[in-house]
Amino acid sequence: MALHLAQLNVATLRHPIDAVETADFRNALDPVNAAGEASDGFVWRLQTDAGDATSIQTFPNPLTIVNLTVWKSQKALRDFAYRGLHRDFFRRRAEWFEPGSRAVMWWIEEGTLPTVDEAKARLDYFDRNGPSEHAFEFGQQFPEVATRLPL
Repeated sequence: MALHLAQLNVATLRHPIDAVETADFRNALDPVNAAGEASDGFVWRLQTDAGDATSIQTFPNPLTIVNLTVWKSQKALRDFAYRGLHRDFFRRRAEWFEPGSRAVMWWIEEGTLPTVDEAKARLDYFDRNGPSEHAFEFGQQFPEVATRLPL
């Protein structure tokens, strides 16, 4: 059984997405998303029909946005996240986001896609229990095994 890596990032904007203070971030979304989709190892990302995820409301605070993606490996995600265009904007995250961004990763079977509810459950699990094969962060190495632990 082949596995892919699902990842969720949750961050709260300092200002609404359409505010002048957020313009550089907002204007970078299309090129950064295109770079991600063109990256070796990219599989899928959560988005609306318009190709955006910032309008998908998953948390009570309307300024909290999510990024949910699937990659062929942790290396593929790391290469995209910390190199090139994404890296340049990632370095500026404190300009646009409140402190306390959160992230979680987990292995899924190839051919399946994570739901927002599953991603939130993995994040909650990580917050309650810390890193494990069920939910982990960058820099934490767990064997690529599908885990179906109860939440």
